[in-house]
Amino acid sequence: AMRLQAPQFQALFTPGLRSVAELFEKKNYELRIAGGAVRDLLSGVTPQDIDFATTATPAEMKEMFTAAGVRLINNKGEKHGTITARLHEQNFEITTLRIDVVTDGRHAEVEFTTDWHKDAERRDLTVNSMFLGLDGTLYDFFNGYEDLKNKKIRFVGKAAERIQEDYLRILRYFRFYGRIAEKPGDHEPITLQAIKENAKGLAGISGERIWVELKKILLGNHVNHLVQLMYELDIAQYIGLPLDGNLEEFARVSKNIQNLSPKPMTVLTALFKGKDDVTNLDLRLKISKEEKNLGLFLVKHRQELTKGPGPEPLRPYQDFLMDSREANTNSKIFELLKYQGEEQLLKEMQEWTVPSFPVSGHDLRKMGVSSGKEIGTALQQLRDEWKKSGYHMDKEELLSCLKKV
Repeated sequence: AMRLQAPQFQALFTPGLRSVAELFEKKNYELRIAGGAVRDLLSGVTPQDIDFATTATPAEMKEMFTAAGVRLINNKGEKHGTITARLHEQNFEITTLRIDVVTDGRHAEVEFTTDWHKDAERRDLTVNSMFLGLDGTLYDFFNGYEDLKNKKIRFVGKAAERIQEDYLRILRYFRFYGRIAEKPGDHEPITLQAIKENAKGLAGISGERIWVELKKILLGNHVNHLVQLMYELDIAQYIGLPLDGNLEEFARVSKNIQNLSPKPMTVLTALFKGKDDVTNLDLRLKISKEEKNLGLFLVKHRQELTKGPGPEPLRPYQDFLMDSREANTNSKIFELLKYQGEEQLLKEMQEWTVPSFPVSGHDLRKMGVSSGKEIGTALQQLRDEWKKSGYHMDKEELLSCLKKV
């Protein structure tokens, strides 16, 4: 069997984990690292969060931890078999091995088991179904490590069965494909067939769960390939995407933004032909207000707010920002520049600081303009002059303009 000795693995052994391991060992309960953390460690990545699996039942864990004076954090995981213990300022989420008894395509009723193979069998993808003993031993029942090395994404067992247990797994397949696969188009035909036949099941999954997965897909690799595939396999309509999404524009924009770290919404908006598409997405996925506003902004301005001719390509964007009365317009303009693939202009725009208008009503009163209405008109005229100068004119120059008037 393979034994992992990587530094990322050694680094996990904090005082907290050592104490947890000791408790389980004393009671002869098995404890292993499970799922995504194992995949990350085998890829040489430090995992963000670590899930543990054990043969101990929730009741046994509670008894053991309470007897040892360990604080338990109550976060409703217990009915799924998860106990969260806090030791040395660190939380440990530990879940009892389980078997799905009944599934309805959204969630499962589980019963506990001590059989590691059975627990691995109910996980979604082979690369997510491995366990790692605390001595570094890899337990891999479905060739997940082989698949990880070959950058293959496959369901555990029969694809259709895994998908029918939870239809969200269709999107998880896409997400991990975008994370792990080397090139687009490397799918097993039988998997794509199973996805297509079960696509409709996504209609029953909550918008919030879909949006979490979709955002990760939009920021991963092969995004153009995967979104085209969503249309080919009839998934798009069930997850809030427009029936006649603009796939040419999407292909173009997903190339534009490759190294510009766009927001997910910036990428997605390329599919949309008009603001109704944004509204429909929001109805299905309950996106945040900020995401919705960004989508509407891009749909509205992507065509006519473009770089200026001649020596001042940034001017149209700067003028738009100076005239805008809305909050965070600058971050929306950054996203627009990413969408348009204007890498150089984006850098310049991010370095540009918004100048403040140098003249106030007070200055005009000192010059003898007294009526409020005249001050308002004069300020507006000076603002226009200032804008024409590219925001370079200072107070003296502007006030001398006024004298001429």
